[in-house]
Amino acid sequence: MSAPPRVLTVAGSDSGGGAGIQADLKTMLALGVHGMSVLTAVTAQNSLGVQGAWELPVEAVRAQYRSVVDDIGVQAIKTGMLASAELVEVVAELIGGTDAPAVVDPVGVSKHGDALLAASALDSVRTKLLPVATVATPNLDEVAQLTGVRVESEEQMRRAAAAVLAYGPRWVLIKGGHLPGDAVDLLTDGSQEHWLRAPRYDNRHTHGTGCTLASAIASGLAKGLAVPEAVAAAKEYVTGAIKAGFALGGGIGPVDHGWRFRS
Repeated sequence: MSAPPRVLTVAGSDSGGGAGIQADLKTMLALGVHGMSVLTAVTAQNSLGVQGAWELPVEAVRAQYRSVVDDIGVQAIKTGMLASAELVEVVAELIGGTDAPAVVDPVGVSKHGDALLAASALDSVRTKLLPVATVATPNLDEVAQLTGVRVESEEQMRRAAAAVLAYGPRWVLIKGGHLPGDAVDLLTDGSQEHWLRAPRYDNRHTHGTGCTLASAIASGLAKGLAVPEAVAAAKEYVTGAIKAGFALGGGIGPVDHGWRFRS
């Protein structure tokens, strides 16, 4: 049996299992690729929020990455929670030296509003990480955090995309999920534009949406899809996962990564 395409997630752990490394690996399994992980931080996290977070040493992150990439190899990389400027910079350096597409989810805060990236790391994200990204996937809060551009309407998403592209990613996916109406995202490389629309489901259990979408895009790229096709397939997958999201604990439950198996 030949091995399936291999995808590496570089992100933090979510002890509640809805986001982070756990969401990434579930997504990769559901989409038929082999998921591997480089752990950047450990969080104490549940449906109510993040109670604590501890980043790993730079040496541990570098060693995990080299261990996987040098022996097993990767067809795509996805980044999530990187916590500090030092971790952002080492991960950017590692990705820059790897011949594989990279999906950068510039995670700034959790679903509950808890900070997952030090303010001092924002400049490193702009100048080191975004330039090595094949696709960057910021939500509107992350766009504002990185660029200062605040989006309050669909028309303003173009301006947001241009501001992010100015930092160097090949493509940017501006996620408009925080706007009213349909869930509308804009994918562009500065010349092509792809608008992706999906119905908005009345379901508050959406923990892990961003991690899941970025991992699904990376899975598509690992399978050889072009960026627009990989993003469209990922949007379809995450929309189904949001629709099937379920209650867990006393707060916000996760999207359902295995929704296709239960449909």
